[in-house]
Amino acid sequence: MHLSPMPSAIVATELSKTYDVKVRDPGIKGALAALARPRYRQVRAVDNVSFSIERGDAVAFLGPNGAGKTTTLKMLTGLLFPTAGKAQVAGYDPWSGGNPFRQRIAFVLGNKQQLLWDLPPEETFRLNRAIYGVSLADYTTRRAELVELLLLGDLIDKPVRQLSLGERMKCELAAALLHQPEVLFLDEPTLGLDLEAQQTIRTFLGEYRRRHGATILLTSHYMADVTALASRVLIINRGRLLYDGELSELVARIAPIKRIELVLSETVSRARLEEYGTVAHYAPPRATLEVPRETATAASTRLLTDLDVADLSIQDPPIEEVIRIAFGETEQDAEEDTVRTDVQRAPP
Repeated sequence: MHLSPMPSAIVATELSKTYDVKVRDPGIKGALAALARPRYRQVRAVDNVSFSIERGDAVAFLGPNGAGKTTTLKMLTGLLFPTAGKAQVAGYDPWSGGNPFRQRIAFVLGNKQQLLWDLPPEETFRLNRAIYGVSLADYTTRRAELVELLLLGDLIDKPVRQLSLGERMKCELAAALLHQPEVLFLDEPTLGLDLEAQQTIRTFLGEYRRRHGATILLTSHYMADVTALASRVLIINRGRLLYDGELSELVARIAPIKRIELVLSETVSRARLEEYGTVAHYAPPRATLEVPRETATAASTRLLTDLDVADLSIQDPPIEEVIRIAFGETEQDAEEDTVRTDVQRAPP
């Protein structure tokens, strides 16, 4: 069913997904009891998640393993039906949009592949061209662009089994984007790749978005992916959306400190450095001080005035640390609020 045009590319409204997980006590007695009177625990993988993403935006969807990220993406792409709630993606209902909807999205999972193992990627490209009904002219143009942006060269003519993981991932992206989708769902697209391959993927995604105005919803455990591609983040933990906003605002709220990185031209005592802030690290001539965000400029001025400083920079704490703090502060509350109930069912 095609819905009326919408200004937003992705809208999730109170999406929830609940699974019934069978409960069994240990031992033979527990196994027999589970057969006679099975009990189920109700687990909410996603709990009333709501957000919207404007067309052309890139948003990072963050959370620990098992937080509900992939479940949410699978609902938004129509692979899973929600227990409750609704969504619209590219103006379509994901569960009834049919082929017109699927032609407007791409869903790439870093731990899954669509490439045919014993055949060159070119064969998968041609298959996808047929599946999505891409004209020969469009296919030729798009294929050439993707080969150029992803530096595929002669990779597309080699059997997939002969390609490295990074090379396969680049070909996976090309295969997924030949129909030029409006919305890209990317689940760990750089998973397991070396640093060079990761950077190639990030550069490509940024350029593809710039050229085609694509909307990106990205999950990743690599914070370099997040900082390179998205300024806005959604944080989910235990199925609940905990934060929706700018990455810079999250850093300011969760980590109200700045780090001053120093290179000293003279050796000073640790006690002397502590006059300017908390010494997080000191291995002369390098030192790292932590100071309240609002006093960072004043502290830096004092350091430059009082000490012989060869180099000084003011930085936010690493994004990984900020996210870890965010998860740690909310984990207990999320645990208490997550709905888990045991129910008994009569055997069929």
